[in-house]
Amino acid sequence: MAEKIQMKTPLVEMDGDEMTRILWKMIKDELLLPFVDLKTEYYDLGLEYRNETDDQVTKDSATATLKYGVAVKCATITPNAARVKEYNLKEMWKSPNGTIRAMLDGTVFRAPIVVKGIEPCVKNWKKPITLARHAYGDVYKNAEIVIPGAGKAELVFTAEDGSVSRELIHDFKGAGIIQGMHNTDASISSFAHACFSYALDTKQDLWFATKDTISKKYDHRFKDLFQEIYEAEYKERFEAANITYFYTLIDDAVARVMKAEGGFIWACKNYDGDVMSDMVSSAFGSLAMMTSVLVSPAGVYEYEAAHGTVQRHYYKHLKGEETSTNSVATIFAWSGALRKRGEMDELPALCRFADKLEEATLATIEAGKMTKDLALITSLENVKVLNSEEFIKEIRSTLETLL
Repeated sequence: MAEKIQMKTPLVEMDGDEMTRILWKMIKDELLLPFVDLKTEYYDLGLEYRNETDDQVTKDSATATLKYGVAVKCATITPNAARVKEYNLKEMWKSPNGTIRAMLDGTVFRAPIVVKGIEPCVKNWKKPITLARHAYGDVYKNAEIVIPGAGKAELVFTAEDGSVSRELIHDFKGAGIIQGMHNTDASISSFAHACFSYALDTKQDLWFATKDTISKKYDHRFKDLFQEIYEAEYKERFEAANITYFYTLIDDAVARVMKAEGGFIWACKNYDGDVMSDMVSSAFGSLAMMTSVLVSPAGVYEYEAAHGTVQRHYYKHLKGEETSTNSVATIFAWSGALRKRGEMDELPALCRFADKLEEATLATIEAGKMTKDLALITSLENVKVLNSEEFIKEIRSTLETLL
């Protein structure tokens, strides 16, 4: 066996839940530890341990990410009422991703992993479409009240000097619900900077879309800040790079995306980005074929898979039944983090390894060896369906050939 590739600085490693946690261990055992002298600072973000530590472990992992600069994260459960019961939780803990995003003040960039034999449902899509999702505020930091009966609901803001502004929300004649959302100029600005920088880095056009015709103050604020920052700091650089920035309404953006050939960045507010990235990745083939990286203005990166914990497969796995779970997005989370670590620490061998790992993963699929979800949608003939472990082992044998 050749000498293992050395690392200088650890990666922050955030373990997760259910089937993705099982894949996480397989990926490390088969695809990483045999080749890399892996240095990580480990945090267990599995739901049991988050509950045990009152979710302190999530905050600790974000603090460590700010310290070390690069993290890799496994998919985690965001508990609902059923999970509170199933795991006997002290409370309904918040989304770990939401907590980490807020602490890193990051923007999430998601792009489909394009591979021969998996054709997009939208036939004119030729190149990946990258979704840039604002990762702070809106419904993810909301305050909600269930209204029991008739009464008046108002938005009230008390300034530091004690002066008060108020706006009527609704005069309720009976029961209902209200929701308060917020965002900050600082977070919207850092979102804009992240998007403009990423567009310049990747030499892609940038689209930004909200609903400012209806939300004349809230969404309009996003639109205005993007425009001001673009004019002041990026316009000339965009022109020099021969790329464009434009704003459009979200409904117009959806129509244009469907007719485009891809190869651009589509920036969205938090909820829009959540939904649209799932739509784009599914239309490109599979949620398991999507990269996701959180980029913070402080130059900190957190790589993860864009999908959930694959609960259905996990329950099968617990019963001792065979699963065929697609691990590509989780493998690409590791390769992305290792490549970034290699770039930051000037370790070309680590960057090359990350490239080869991705190459081996795609070559395995293109050779007709894949998990069931891909076998159902591939245009390749006579494919071989592999179970979760066989697929990872097949990638390992391709990787050994490449190395």
